Amino acid sequence: MRWPAFSTGVRAQASASGGSSLIEVMLAVALVAVSALGLIAAQVWTAREAHAMSLRESATWIADSIAEATRTPSVGNAALDQSSGWASVLLPQGDASIGASGAVASARVTWASVRDRPIAGDGIGPPAEPCGDIDAPAGSSCVALAFAK
Repeated sequence: MRWPAFSTGVRAQASASGGSSLIEVMLAVALVAVSALGLIAAQVWTAREAHAMSLRESATWIADSIAEATRTPSVGNAALDQSSGWASVLLPQGDASIGASGAVASARVTWASVRDRPIAGDGIGPPAEPCGDIDAPAGSSCVALAFAK
């Protein structure tokens, strides 16, 4: 059986445009993949920053409890010991201390930073961040709360 003459022209046109639709599909898949990777990266960044904010909030509460407790001289050292214990439990490599100069003191809480910062000893590390009257080591974060004695 012989095919009509008009169908052979259509068949030739369909096969010529078949490859361009495949390229369009590949480009669409690539665009969706890049968009999905961007969304995943944004979610990871948001989760990391939320964790860092949670650590900063815990450190702020610890510094506030130190400042409140040291206003009563009889419980000052015990409160610092308790707060140091809480800092080591709640924060990675957490430490709490009090610095005093005259009538003003500062409660400092430091911990290992969870951000993408170089660790101490790296040759290209950023300068130390000021934390009250001391410099926090590279790769750590700090909260300092000044209060009157």
